[in-house]
Amino acid sequence: MFSESIQNMIQGSNMKSAQERVLQIESILASKTQAISSASPTVKNTQNDANLPKFADYMKITPPQGLKYKVAELPSLSKGQINEIVSQVCGKYKIDDKLVMALIQQESNFNSSAVSKSGAIGLMQLMPGTAKTLGVLNPFSIEQNVEGGVKHLKNMLSKYNGNLILALAAYNAGAGSVDKYGGVPPYPETQNYVKKILSNYLG
Repeated sequence: MFSESIQNMIQGSNMKSAQERVLQIESILASKTQAISSASPTVKNTQNDANLPKFADYMKITPPQGLKYKVAELPSLSKGQINEIVSQVCGKYKIDDKLVMALIQQESNFNSSAVSKSGAIGLMQLMPGTAKTLGVLNPFSIEQNVEGGVKHLKNMLSKYNGNLILALAAYNAGAGSVDKYGGVPPYPETQNYVKKILSNYLG
C-alpha cells in the first residue's frame, strides 16, 4: 500500500542520507497526486466564478412579464351575486333562500375564503369531511359550497321532520350532539347561533 511504501523508505537503511529519502518520498507523493488529479473531473476556477450571482440574489429578481401561467385567484362576489346563487340552489332543494342567507351571514359573513379555527371552510363553513360526503370537491368554490351547505341543511330538516330549530342546531353542533341531548345542545355557542339565525330570518 501507499502508506507502507513510505514507511519502508523512512525505515530503510540502504539510503545514503535522509535527504535522499525525503526526495524519494516527495517523488512518490507527486506521482500519486498526479494520478488522483487525472482521475478527477476538471473544475475551472476562474475570476468569473466569483462574479456569479448567489441564490439569494436570484430570489430578488422580478419574474418576467407575460407569464403563460399564473396562480388562480378566488372570485370576489357581492352579496347580491351570492344571493342569486343561493336562490338557484334553494329552488332546487325547496328551501327558503332568506333562511340560507341568514345562515351564511352567521357562518362566514359572506366571506367565501373564511376558514374557522376548527377547519370549517367557505360561505357555509363546511368541514372537510362533511364537504367530501356531500360531493363538494372545492369548498372554496362559492357554487359548490352553497350547493353542499344547502344540501346539508336539507338533510338536517328531513332528519328532524322539518323542525328548523333542531336542524340549525345540528348544522352547528352536529346531529350527534342534538340526538344526545334530545334537543338543542347546552352549548352557549350553538344556542346563540340558533337565536341569531332565527332573528335575522324572521326579523
